[in-house]
Amino acid sequence: MIINFDNAATTFPKPLSVRKAAAEALEKYGGNAGRGGHALAMKTAEAVYSARETVAEFFGAEPENVVFTLNCTHALNMAIQGIMCGGGHIIISGLEHNSSARPAAHLAQKGDVSLSVAEVFPEKEKTVESFRRLIRKDTKAIVCTLASNVTGQLLPWREIGKLCRERNICFIADGAQACGIVDVKLGDGINILCTAGHKALYGTTGTGLLITDGKYPIEPLIRGGTGSASASLVQPTLLPESLESGTLNTSGIMSLRAGIEFVKKLTIPRIAAYEEDICRRFVSGVSGSRKVTVYRSPDAEYVPIVSFNIEGLHPEKAAAQLAAEGYCLRAGFHCAALAHAQLGTKNGTIRFAPSVFSRREDAERLAERIVSM
Repeated sequence: MIINFDNAATTFPKPLSVRKAAAEALEKYGGNAGRGGHALAMKTAEAVYSARETVAEFFGAEPENVVFTLNCTHALNMAIQGIMCGGGHIIISGLEHNSSARPAAHLAQKGDVSLSVAEVFPEKEKTVESFRRLIRKDTKAIVCTLASNVTGQLLPWREIGKLCRERNICFIADGAQACGIVDVKLGDGINILCTAGHKALYGTTGTGLLITDGKYPIEPLIRGGTGSASASLVQPTLLPESLESGTLNTSGIMSLRAGIEFVKKLTIPRIAAYEEDICRRFVSGVSGSRKVTVYRSPDAEYVPIVSFNIEGLHPEKAAAQLAAEGYCLRAGFHCAALAHAQLGTKNGTIRFAPSVFSRREDAERLAERIVSM
């Protein structure tokens, strides 16, 4: 039997409504949205626009400012490279996923921008001050994950958003591990929100979102067919077409709409409370062993993710042993080199991440097994 505790990578299983929506899209929405005035194309376009409205309402945005992407990495690259294309100074947090850190570092290595990394602390005030100290006259953007994909630590994004508003700095937020678990809105001070559709929003893989308030123009990363202004060789400037070149993933978009409706029905507070209860039970169970180190601080807040290590066992070896018994956990560096450098975890960690479909008793049994290793 497979027991999935790797839901920070992608949630599985998916809700029945999500699976039905993806299948229905293949049966009913076979047209290419925005490409043609015939019934099939129009029906598909209407369904896609309905999904934009669902996303916009959920995140406090305008439907035309909702851009469908391949994943959160795609969205972050579009945002970072699109905002920083004219040069300037960019600040990222010390807990960033490589989806943010690599494009920022690449621009800096080419000499196109200057880059600073803000240290993150368990205490919110110290973290905000860490960002504040790095701001310069030419600071154009701050990029910050809302929650670490390694430890689950929540960053003070509302306070950082306020700081950005005061300094007229574009705030780009990575919501991959927070959206669906925490109530996130553009009104929190976020200018551009990038997130995954396939994690706590429960859509299928191959789905992501870039949601903007429209304040800062984003230079397109990809140019091509948009279905509008087709007689011109110039990319359209109006959203969402300017950032949505090529055929959309209609079945994925329909699954994402269904996933958001699923989250809305259950409610974010109920989902978060249930998953955090599973994490508490897991942490309580492994805390009985002196060999287990859990990377959580009493001074910080977390989404339902727990990183840990077992003394004397390489993380990947321990995860492999558990995988042989049916437990799915991710081990290693979790595509987050900066976070592990800050933690000092030279071999990475093992990550435990439940979903709304996880069972308390499975987490408790897993904890017992880890203590016996």
